[in-house]
Amino acid sequence: MSIDRRNFLKGLAVGAVSLGAGSVMGPAVARPAKELAPGAVGILYDATQCIGCKACEVACKEVNDLPPVENPALGQAYGVEGVWDAGDDLNSRTMNKIKAYPGLQAVEASRADAVLAEPTVGGPKADAVSFVKRACMHCVDPDCVSACPVSALTKNPITGIVQYNPDACIGCRYCQVACPFNIPKFEFDKTFPKIVKCQMCTDLVEAGGIPACCEACPTGASLFGPVAELREEGHRRLAAEPGSRIEYPIHSLDRDDTKVATVAQYTPRIYGETETGGTQYMLMADVPFEELGLPKLSDQSRARLSETIQHTLYDGMVAPALLLGGLVFAAYRNTRDERARADNEMGDEPDAGASTAKAKQPKAQAQSKEGRRL
Repeated sequence: MSIDRRNFLKGLAVGAVSLGAGSVMGPAVARPAKELAPGAVGILYDATQCIGCKACEVACKEVNDLPPVENPALGQAYGVEGVWDAGDDLNSRTMNKIKAYPGLQAVEASRADAVLAEPTVGGPKADAVSFVKRACMHCVDPDCVSACPVSALTKNPITGIVQYNPDACIGCRYCQVACPFNIPKFEFDKTFPKIVKCQMCTDLVEAGGIPACCEACPTGASLFGPVAELREEGHRRLAAEPGSRIEYPIHSLDRDDTKVATVAQYTPRIYGETETGGTQYMLMADVPFEELGLPKLSDQSRARLSETIQHTLYDGMVAPALLLGGLVFAAYRNTRDERARADNEMGDEPDAGASTAKAKQPKAQAQSKEGRRL
């Protein structure tokens, strides 16, 4: 079917009017920011206390029954036999990852040498390497939850933990695109794949326990507790004099486990306290956060605006219905005109035995119709 320029512009105009009707339903302004859940719990990760032992990684895999990311070459490089779990980053088999970056004074050290360097006690690794723990940030106003069209990702109304329901997931992977931290991973190698991400050991927390990574951490680098209290603990450390020695809680704020350690020269803020509307997994370090692979983000969640636009367009399915109606109407007009043109062209062919004058009559009528239509 061919479409001339005039009919194409007509169809385009109808489609534009249909789309424009969506904006009549309401202005696309950002909705109010979501607030921290009343019983919000989270994790405070202090890179200055992390020794890179990766006990948290092991505990996470054991609790979530995750297979290793095999890297035999690593074992061969160090002359050690056996299977090594050595993924480079988060993946469909790794929900929690400790990564190493150069420390404040490790300018000339290679990454491999820095990882092997023996850390010092209290404000460790400033002369060698700084670690960072990669895991779901459990945003206060999560973009992934907003982007999911089937509510496979939800935010617990009490604890604020971002949870995943594989039975509801349709594998669209919108959450991967929406997440500003690139956290959710997809099982591309599975027949029935699902999204993989940290869920802060929801079952353990609801049973009165703490996340496996915090339970396994020997230094208190990963600390569990109510988000409000974790923020207070973070600011207590920021206010302490660098070089002084203070008590650091271990495992969880509600326990008596503590240690005494030297205060590092912290980057003067808590990452995640305000980023993208706030997160329940927060980080502290003595290295600029950007140098630890953490993105610079606005204090506002992107979901505030995108969700409003999405809900405006799809509220009651009015906009899609109008758009579909406009496209159907344009297709009908184009098809009708095409059929009329075809009928006229068939009328141009004279029947056998007909006079020349009669054969020319339909053609003249067709030309007259074309003139009226133009």
